[in-house]
Amino acid sequence: MEAAPALRTFSPSSPSPAGAGPRRALAAPAPRLARALAAPPRPRAVASSRAPLVVSSPPPPPAASGAPAPTPAHAKVDRSGRFCSPRAARELALMISYAACLEGADVVRLFDRRISARREPGYVFDKACLLSYNHMSFGGGPLEVGTEEEAEKLTSQNEMDSANEAEVLSAPPKLVYNNFVLRLSRELLVAVASGWDKHVDIIDKIIPQTWKDEPVARILELCILHIAMAEMTSKGTPHKVVINEAVDLAKRFCDGGAPRVINGCLRTFVKDHVDTTGTSQAAESKA
Repeated sequence: MEAAPALRTFSPSSPSPAGAGPRRALAAPAPRLARALAAPPRPRAVASSRAPLVVSSPPPPPAASGAPAPTPAHAKVDRSGRFCSPRAARELALMISYAACLEGADVVRLFDRRISARREPGYVFDKACLLSYNHMSFGGGPLEVGTEEEAEKLTSQNEMDSANEAEVLSAPPKLVYNNFVLRLSRELLVAVASGWDKHVDIIDKIIPQTWKDEPVARILELCILHIAMAEMTSKGTPHKVVINEAVDLAKRFCDGGAPRVINGCLRTFVKDHVDTTGTSQAAESKA
């Protein structure tokens, strides 16, 4: 049986976002994909003499004394305390795809190797990290605050969130994801490997020229496209769902313009290569 192709086409490069202008940035975003695709770009706190801006989605009020803290709505964990959502599977598939590009490895073999890897002696993973992990945490532009104290608080919170995400995404997968997520993620990676060559040709025709000129800086975005195309053509997931999920991954882990480009590329892919049921038109023509 012929081995699946290795993802050697691209190499990662993660240029840092532009600075916040003449003001001093007090909370810089974490490096993209640092420590196993850990922390997405975070809003930056900037000292300003202007009136404080109101930030959307303020934190909930503290729980009453003695009352248990509510579980965040975004914490999709099962009874075993592991992630159980399809979004977690797509995020894991993205992490493995990215790592495979770094290593020039076969995605499925790398996934299997990560799953079967032995834990280091004395390693302990705190599952409470999973309850604080937010799959819907998206990056954004710089935020302005009124005082140094507010900026320091935001900086501290960003650092804690980034450290929590790094802990989760660098942990052994079996401690973080349930069997459904692991199975779905592997199925996505099998589909990515089997459709790699065909999708490379398609992607080369639909991505903007700027991405073609700097593929090493767009490895993450290209992995998202491969995973989305593979899911639509092999899993039969409704294309609207797949596109929304791909755009959310781009919002979470890529720079500001990537979500819009990925949305456009995948819509073009659906129009030209996938029918409304999610079946590959190429496959239909061969039937």
